[in-house]
Formats: sequence, C-alpha cells, structure tokens
Amino acid sequence: MDPMCGIVGGVAERNVVPILVEGLRRLEYRGYDSAGLAVLNGHHHLARLRAVGKVKILQEALDASPISGHVGIAHTRWATHGVPTMQNAHPHVSRDGIAIVHNGIIENHESLRGELTDSGYLFTSETDTEVIAHRIHQHLENSADLHEAVRKTVAELRGAYALAVVCEKDPECIVLAREGCPVVVGLGIDENFVASDVAALLLVTRRFMFLEEGDVAEIRRKSIRITDAAGRVVSRPVHESDLAADAVERGQYRHYMLKEIHEQPRAIAQTLEERVAGPRLLDAAFGPGAQQVFAKTRGVHIAACGTSYHAGLVACHFIEEFCRIPARVEIASEYRYRHPVVTSDTLFVTVSQSGETADTLAALRTARESRYLSTMTICNVAESTMVRDSELVLLTRAGPEIGVASTKAFTTQLTALGMLVVALAKNRRLDAEQERDLVTQLLQLPGLVEQALELDARIQTLAEEFVDKRHALFLGRGALYPIAMEGALKLKEISYLHAEGYAAAELKHGPLALVDEDMPVVAVAPNNELLEKLKSNLQEVRARGGKLFVFADPVAGIDNTEGVTVVRMPGRITAFQAPVVYTIPLQLLAYHVAVLKGTDVDQPRNLAKSLTVE
Repeated sequence: MDPMCGIVGGVAERNVVPILVEGLRRLEYRGYDSAGLAVLNGHHHLARLRAVGKVKILQEALDASPISGHVGIAHTRWATHGVPTMQNAHPHVSRDGIAIVHNGIIENHESLRGELTDSGYLFTSETDTEVIAHRIHQHLENSADLHEAVRKTVAELRGAYALAVVCEKDPECIVLAREGCPVVVGLGIDENFVASDVAALLLVTRRFMFLEEGDVAEIRRKSIRITDAAGRVVSRPVHESDLAADAVERGQYRHYMLKEIHEQPRAIAQTLEERVAGPRLLDAAFGPGAQQVFAKTRGVHIAACGTSYHAGLVACHFIEEFCRIPARVEIASEYRYRHPVVTSDTLFVTVSQSGETADTLAALRTARESRYLSTMTICNVAESTMVRDSELVLLTRAGPEIGVASTKAFTTQLTALGMLVVALAKNRRLDAEQERDLVTQLLQLPGLVEQALELDARIQTLAEEFVDKRHALFLGRGALYPIAMEGALKLKEISYLHAEGYAAAELKHGPLALVDEDMPVVAVAPNNELLEKLKSNLQEVRARGGKLFVFADPVAGIDNTEGVTVVRMPGRITAFQAPVVYTIPLQLLAYHVAVLKGTDVDQPRNLAKSLTVE
C-alpha cells in the first residue's frame, strides 16, 4: 500500500523520459524512498528502470543505462506496505508488458492476491499495486482494449487509488483511473501528460483537465476519452493554471509567508488525499501495523516544540473528548529531563515540521527506551531523522515552507492530528455514522479556509491598530486556547511585538492588571459550549478600558460597539474544525502588522527554521 506518492506520465512524439524525471523532482516534497519509470519505445517493447533512494539516483541509473520512449509513466513511492526495495518500487509489471503506477490504498488486495495466485500469477513484490497489474492483465484477455480492462479492474477495488497504466499491446496510450486520489491531465499540442499534481507538469503545459471520482480516461497524443463511474463517455472542463512554474518562488506574493498562508487550502487537501474515502478514514492510512497499535492504545503522550506544541495541545483536547482516553502533551525540551510515568499501552507521538528539531528528536529517543506501546511522528519532511526513527509515520504534505514562522505546516499538523483522533476513536467509541461525520468535517476544511482567507483585506486594515503598540493579549477557551497561544506566537515572532496567549478565564488571575487602552486584546469566539463564558471574560476587558478585537462566529451575538471590533468568521464551523479555521485570521494579522512595522517577515531576527541544537 503506497499512499504517499507522486505520479507522472506522458504521451508525445518526443522522448518523454526527461519530462518524467523532472516531474518526479517537482514532486519530491511529497516524500518518497524509491523512484522508477517505464517507457514504450514504439516497438512494442517496455523498458523499466527503478532505484531505491532519491530521484538523482534514478537519474544516475539512466545516465549509466539510457532508455527512451514516446509513452511512459513514472513514480516516487513512500513505503507503507513492503519495505523500500527495488522489488517494491514502482512501476510494477505483469505479463505482456503491462506496467502500472499507483497512489492510494487497496483494502481488498489480499483476497485479490489469493485469487490471482490460484490463477497462476507470480508475485515479485509485497505491494498491493502488483495485484492491480495482474488483475488488469487477466481482464485484458477478455476486453476490447486496455481502457475496458482497467474499468473492469477498478470496479473490483475497494479503497482509494489513482492509477496510470501502459501496455505493449497498445503502445500509444496511457489509461488513468481515480477514486479518492487526485490525478490531472496536462494538455499539450499533439502531446498530453498526466500527474498527481499540476506542479509536476508546469514546465510543459499550463492547461489542465481534472478527472472526477470514478473516471477512467484513455490518454493519447491527439485525443482523450473519459468514461465516468457509470461507463458513460463524458468531458471534463479545461482549466488554465496561474501557478508559477517554480513552486518554491514567491510568485505574486510579497513574502513567502503570505504565499504559504494562501497555500493552506491546497496543503490541507493534500494531507487528506489518499487517506480518506467514502467518506471514512482508510484503515491503512497510517501504514502497516497501525490499526493493531491503535486498537491497543489506552493513552497518548505527545512531545513537540513551539508551534507544533500548540498543535499537540489541540489534539489532546479532542483525543480525550472523542476517544475517552488520557492524553498529555509535553514541551519536548522539558520531557527529556523529567521522569514521566508511562502507563501501559500508551502511544508516544512526536510532532515536528522539520523532523530534525533536537529537543523533539531527543524526546523520541528517550521514549524509545521507555515502555511505550509504539512511537509515531507527524512530520512534513519524509527523509528526516524523526521519520526514520519512528515506528509509525504520517506525513503532513505541506510542501516546502520557506518562511521561518510556520503557517501551513501548523494547519496540516492539526489536520493530521484530526485523522489520528478519528483513527483512535474508531477503535473505541465511534460508529460508522459518527466516523463519516468527522471525516466529512475534515474534508470541508479546505473550503472553510478559503473563506477565512477572504478576510485578508479586512485584517490588513485592522493591523494598523497594532503598529504603535508594545503588547497584546490573545484569548481563547477550550481547543481555541492553544490557537490563541499560536496567534500570540506568530505576532511576536515576526513583528517583535510582545504578545501572550491566555485561557480567557485566567485573565482575572493576573493578566487583567495589564489591560488598558494601550494593550489590544484579541479573542477567538467560535459558537461552542464555552461561548457564553468567553463573553463574560470579554466584558472584564471592556470594564478596564481594554480595546477588543474579536474573531467571532456570525451567530455568536457579539457586535461592534465602542472599543469592540468584530470580524465575522465563516458560518457553520464545528468545534472540530474551529482550531484550523480560526488560525487563519491570526496568521494574517501577524503578517500585516509585521509588514507595517517593516520587519523581515520571512527571516525574523534570532530565529531559525529547524532547531537542530538544544
């Protein structure tokens, strides 16, 4: 099972191998541990080359043993079923020159493998992808063409997948199929391309066609034929991409941080891709053995630093609410020097953007010597030390984050931790309907974040109120208290304005003494069970002359009055979604205050992206 991968393919008059390799390079951010390609050279002969390790190793193998072809598919694989070996690397092949690359998880692969073995097919890998290759071959014997054979095959698959298939019997086409995993067709002039992400193809085209759920498509140089899940021939609209050819450049944005704030809908969607379908959480989303671990888990310890620590605080809130098991988050630098009590069957989770944070890595190594049930990391960098040292891994797929102040890495961490909550709760309390509800809420996040980003101009104006201030308080309650802490952290990181995040009810235990007309107070006010309590806390601020800036649910009943500025958030945000969505305006506020103050937004003084020393 290979849910964290990149697909590239091409049908052209020119040699597609350089295009395939460059496309793989542009998908390296997704994480992978092997790479490979297969091409047809026009003489009904399939050539395949695979390598364990980076794309550059595949390129070195190509330099040593060149292959070329006008039709080809390529893949980067992150091993979740079957260790990273040459045998498990994609593309996988079957008889008569069928080759396939695959993203996703096939849940019924074991039963299909048994049937195919009984039919005489030999397996050379541990992957579910090889099962699909052999099944396509089996159906091809009784089908009109490759397109029909793929349609018959995907009708038997359970799970999520994006497939690209080539075959010696029809060496002029690629057949695609998708269910729960993205795949896109790039349109050229007398040539067409395919990929799991438009970023892979921006050097060769800006015109794209996105396949929909259940589609099967036959891609040729001069034609594209698509059938939907019911087998009807359909057309899909063509979109012109405005993305920069280099995804790491700032493009239209003044700073990387602003670009990365606006990339969050896509980053969150990519974190969910290939892991949910139905909508439900796929059992293999966390890799082999994870379900057995989750079934035994009776407690969770999380260790993290900075922004990742705030994500852990949110996760603890929901783990206890939905799973009814104890959860605790530790600042990793403190965890190392304590002697924590580890109760039986406790899962240890590290959260890190880079996977190299020294304190969190040391905490992981300490935990591995303790009596934890298992170790898991949630991380954005596939080749990081933390990923290699953990037994279970969930990559956040935020893509490169250049700005030192973390934005999209944080919201994708919250999304990944949301999936962990569902995975743990499935084994304890959730029925199928409750699981569908929570997964649906996760799938709604990209759209809600898009709506929150529309507040940008409003918040830019609001930022002028903070420029001449020296201090600020951020208030939240429940799962939004860590979001208040995160908002304060962002403001202090890049604007150098002192800010603190507090649980709103703690005001009267000290911070209220600081409140006056020169200290702005920012509050996040979703419509949840703590809203009325929060309103009382806000009245305490107004009674002391403090100026309030409230990001509020439209039905929260908080209105603009003297000294109170309300920014209306998107409506119908659930408690489970609120931490992600309410993070967005706080990021934008910090950004615009920093711009107005003239600080170095992307590289604030005294800070580094990855803290690899204690």
